[in-house]
Amino acid sequence: MNIFKSHPQNKCLFPYPKGYTFCGFLMLASEIWKQWTLTFVLNKGIYSWWHFPFQLCSIPMYVCLSIGLLSSARINRHLPAYLQARADRLCSLLAAFLMDFGLLGGIFVFFDTSGMHYEYLPLTIHSYVWHILLIILGCAGGLCVKTDRSFKSFGFCALLYLICCAAATAFNLAFYQFGGINMFYISPHYTMQQKVFCQIAKALGNGFGITAYISASVAGAGGFHLMWRRLFRLKSSFPPDNL
Repeated sequence: MNIFKSHPQNKCLFPYPKGYTFCGFLMLASEIWKQWTLTFVLNKGIYSWWHFPFQLCSIPMYVCLSIGLLSSARINRHLPAYLQARADRLCSLLAAFLMDFGLLGGIFVFFDTSGMHYEYLPLTIHSYVWHILLIILGCAGGLCVKTDRSFKSFGFCALLYLICCAAATAFNLAFYQFGGINMFYISPHYTMQQKVFCQIAKALGNGFGITAYISASVAGAGGFHLMWRRLFRLKSSFPPDNL
């Protein structure tokens, strides 16, 4: 059976774009609950900047909400045709980000789950469910024919990731005075903590460890992009009766 078999209208196994919109709001609601629980249940009303929602695994929430906004019929009907086309194009690029970097974050966190465990069990469950959802969203993007799998789209995804890294660094520098913060695990105030890359940081310096971590993330996401391109090309070679 062809895994790309799709609904004749949306041409995706995953409801596009409503599925992303729903997941975006679901993730937002759960993130608000998480922040409230961390602050008022576990930390006696003191906000923990360490858990500020701007890690790589947080970005898919913003991406899904952006897809929902860009694809909103209420907004698009007031836009000229060329802007509607650009909004559709941007949605396909954002879906590619979920397919590449979102999937990367969802999968590789399970190689080191130490950061997913809390003293409050519901938060631990939330963390596992969140990352499983990232894997689902990444696969949904990979299996949807509306997702852009071109090499240019990966360039967009890599650029977006690097912009997020720059924003994370700005947060790390700006909010460090209020408490521990290490967005994207690239804060210059902390030695690289990620497995393998912490050894690079110890041997060559923290700057090299951070650079290697960012480079490996881009390379890993690129590997997923190539994988989805290959799968989609195989799908295109199937005879019509199998679609």
